[in-house]
Amino acid sequence: MSTIDISRNHTLSKEDARKKAEELAKSMEQKIGIEWKWEGDAIAFHAPSGVAKGAKGHVEVSDKTVRVTVDLPLMLRVMKGTIESKIHEKLDVLS
Repeated sequence: MSTIDISRNHTLSKEDARKKAEELAKSMEQKIGIEWKWEGDAIAFHAPSGVAKGAKGHVEVSDKTVRVTVDLPLMLRVMKGTIESKIHEKLDVLS
């Protein structure tokens, strides 16, 4: 697997950052079929089928940062740069 690991500082309250992370998870659930759940202050997700099949990771929310880690299966490695760019775009709303 190839791993994406991105951390971003935010200026939101932790509660608001958690809400934004959950909105993102719900959006990705509808768009690409991920399954997700909260585990403490992190959203754990995986894609059992669809275009992202085999991808899994976490979105960890703290008082000042959001960290996204994604393990990409072999078939998605060629799209790593594109996926990283999309994650940065989504995190821009937290800055």
